[in-house]
Amino acid sequence: MDELSERKEMTLYELTARLIMKHSLSISRQAIAKHLSVLEDAKLIRSERKGKYRVIIFNNQPLKNLLKGWLE
Repeated sequence: MDELSERKEMTLYELTARLIMKHSLSISRQAIAKHLSVLEDAKLIRSERKGKYRVIIFNNQPLKNLLKGWLE
């Protein structure tokens, strides 16, 4: 989520490359896709097709709503 929050949207390939290079993770695109599925079920991300690519888009609104509820 940190990587997506920095750039707002990216492809699965871009996200995998950033995680491997920036954080030295050894994780497959398939494993990341499984994690993204959980995040999508929680409405923290969504994906949409842009041309021939599927783009993952960060949605921080559920987190804002949660934080707002805790602070009130």
